[in-house]
Amino acid sequence: MFQRALSLPTAPKVSFFLWGPRQTGKSSLLKEVYGDTLYYDFLKTDEYTRLAARPSLLREEILARSEKKGVVVLDEVQKVPMLLDEVHWLIENTHYKFAMCGSSARKVRRGAANLLGGRAIRYELHGLVSPEIGRDFDLLRMLKHGYLPRHYLNDSAPRLIQAYVQDYLKEEIAAEGLTRRLPAFVNFLGAAALSDTEILSYSTIARDCGVSNVTVREYFNILEDTMIGRSLAAYTKRPKRRVISSPKFYFSDVGVVNVLAKRRTVEPRSETFGKAFENWVCHELSARKSYADDIDELSYWRLTTGVEVDFIINDVEVAIEAKGTENVTDNHLRGLREIKNEHPKVKNRIVVSLDPRARRTEDGIDILPYREFADRLWNGALFEK
Repeated sequence: MFQRALSLPTAPKVSFFLWGPRQTGKSSLLKEVYGDTLYYDFLKTDEYTRLAARPSLLREEILARSEKKGVVVLDEVQKVPMLLDEVHWLIENTHYKFAMCGSSARKVRRGAANLLGGRAIRYELHGLVSPEIGRDFDLLRMLKHGYLPRHYLNDSAPRLIQAYVQDYLKEEIAAEGLTRRLPAFVNFLGAAALSDTEILSYSTIARDCGVSNVTVREYFNILEDTMIGRSLAAYTKRPKRRVISSPKFYFSDVGVVNVLAKRRTVEPRSETFGKAFENWVCHELSARKSYADDIDELSYWRLTTGVEVDFIINDVEVAIEAKGTENVTDNHLRGLREIKNEHPKVKNRIVVSLDPRARRTEDGIDILPYREFADRLWNGALFEK
C-alpha cells in the first residue's frame, strides 16, 4: 500500500541485515523485493522449530539447490541466532547473498552470534515518513496514531498500540530474563515516555522507579537495542561557552509514547502536541539519515543556561528548531541566533512550525510550514543555501 522510501537492491552484491522496530513493514518490504526467492519465515512455528533444532539444515538445503547463486531471505533471524554460523559459512563458500531482517540485534548477540564480522551491511527501516504517505499525509493523525503502518491506518490505534506494548514486553523483555523485574520495567517505560524529547536524567528516573542508576542505564540500552527508542547525542565540538553533554532520548514511535505516557489527547496549542511534534521532526530526520547519504551526524545543542537548538545536522551544517505553533515569534528564535554567534559557519537555520506560509527573518532564519520542511528534507533542498 505504501511505497517505502528505503530502496533495497534487487540484486544485492553483499548480504545484509534489515533492522527495524516491530511492525514497521520489514517483512512486507522483503517480500515485495525478493518474493520469488528462497524465503525462510521464522514466525512460522514449524520453520522455527525445524531449524532451531538443527541449524545445519539451512546449509544442506541451500547446497542441494540446482541454482548456485541468488538471494536467500531469513525473516525474523533474531529468533534463530545460531543460524548465523551457517550463513557465515555459506557466504564464504557459495555465491548466495542473504537478506536477513529482525527487530533486535541484542537477541542475536545474546545467542553468541557475531553478526558476521562485517560480511553483511546494515539497513534500517523506520515507521512511515511523509513522502511514503504522499498527498494523504495527515500530521495530526500521525501524532495521535504513530508511525507504524497498521496503527496509522486504523481508527482503533490506542488499543492496537497497547497490544503492541504488551507483545514487546512478552517477546523482548521476557527474553532478556527480566520477567521477575517486569513491574519495575513497566514503571520505567512510563517514566521514560514522560522523558521523551528530554535530556536524560538517569538519577531522576531511577528515583521515580525505585531502581538504581545502573539499572536505568541498562533499561535504556534495552530500548535502543530493541529499536523502541534512540538517543540523540549533544553537539559539543569547539565550544566557546559551557554546553550540556548528556544525550536526549526519543522513542521511535510517538503512538507508543502516547499510550505509555497516558496522553489523553494530542491537540495543537498543547504541551503534549509540542513534544509529539518534536518527536515527529526527529523521526523524519532519523529516517532520512538512514535512507540517504546527506546526513552523517544528527545531534542537539544546548548551553548550560538552557538556550537550545533541537537538531544539528552534520558539523553545524543545518540547525533546526521544532515549534508546534502557528505563530513563530522572536522568542522562538533565541537558540538559532545564539548558535550563529557560537558557530558562525552554520549554513542554514530553520524553524519547523505550523505557520501557513514560509518566511525568512532579516537575519536569515527560515520559518517553514511542516509540509515544506518535509518536502525540502526528502528532495535534498534542506541543505541548499
